Amino acid sequence: MDFSSDTSAPAHPGVIEALGEANRGHAPSYGADELHRRLRAALAERFETEDFDFWITASGTAANALALSVMCAPTGAVLCHHEAHIARDERGAPEFFTGGGKLALLAGSGGQVDEAELRAALSAIDRDFVHETPAETLSLTQLTECGTAYDRARLTHFAALAREAGLNVHLDGARLANALVSQGERPADMSWKAGVDVLTLGLTKTGAMGCEIILLFGAMRARFAELRARAKRSGHMPAKMRYLAAQALALLADDLWLSLAGQANKAARQVSNSLCAHPGVELVYPVDGNEVFVRMPGELAERLRAAGARFYPWPGDCHRFVCAWTTGDAEIEALNAALG
Repeated sequence: MDFSSDTSAPAHPGVIEALGEANRGHAPSYGADELHRRLRAALAERFETEDFDFWITASGTAANALALSVMCAPTGAVLCHHEAHIARDERGAPEFFTGGGKLALLAGSGGQVDEAELRAALSAIDRDFVHETPAETLSLTQLTECGTAYDRARLTHFAALAREAGLNVHLDGARLANALVSQGERPADMSWKAGVDVLTLGLTKTGAMGCEIILLFGAMRARFAELRARAKRSGHMPAKMRYLAAQALALLADDLWLSLAGQANKAARQVSNSLCAHPGVELVYPVDGNEVFVRMPGELAERLRAAGARFYPWPGDCHRFVCAWTTGDAEIEALNAALG
């Protein structure tokens, strides 16, 4: 019963098969291969636009930090939720990659930025006041670190507020597939059509071995050369990039990434129902994807761990259970048996 993280799950067999196919013969280095050309076409189809450029990395931290490095100057700031992954879990990588850009943290329930907090932060920007670090980018997370999803209207609204204040908009989409499935939305409607300038599209949590895509939409394409140079300088330009592209192609084919996210979401709803049926268990946040956050008696948590369940304690005196594409009936049944 491994509910620790969707990154603990194995890569999907289709990904492994695609890597085997990519391993046949020689191919140009540094993203000049045929698989990258095919991936561009696949991304254009999924996101319903040709007006983009992209770069692939093997980790979400690299993707976020590289993306923000071309969106925020060393003398600027990034507005984000105080629980955002870039603030809590990336060891200062965004600040390091931007060369000193500051993270300005905002409050909000369920991992979502509070609108009043956002408006206050935007209205306080004074680029002529030398003692202040003016915000240049708004970064939102989908799903949030509390497993909740911004609906399209809220995402579009926040992006519009940021744009009116002269900010770029970054979306950390480590679990975007889970949000798309739960919200019934198309990738384009939850990205550039909603006002997102740069998306870090996560595929590792969905079934890749390690594949995260930075997509620069519209005017942000002008910064692609800078992004590529920063990727090279920081060691995120592996010579054999075809293996990254192969993973993405395998998951995008026939929308496998969305099917796998749907499986994980379904399992999370089952886990939520099982846990919340037990006396003393309280659901903390809505289950908008593949994560379940609950408060439970300490005795029950220890009993589950003794039965072999893996899950994390979480801030706010609760516990996080994450379902992956591999979470199936056997694990749900084992959880039910442990719950008693």
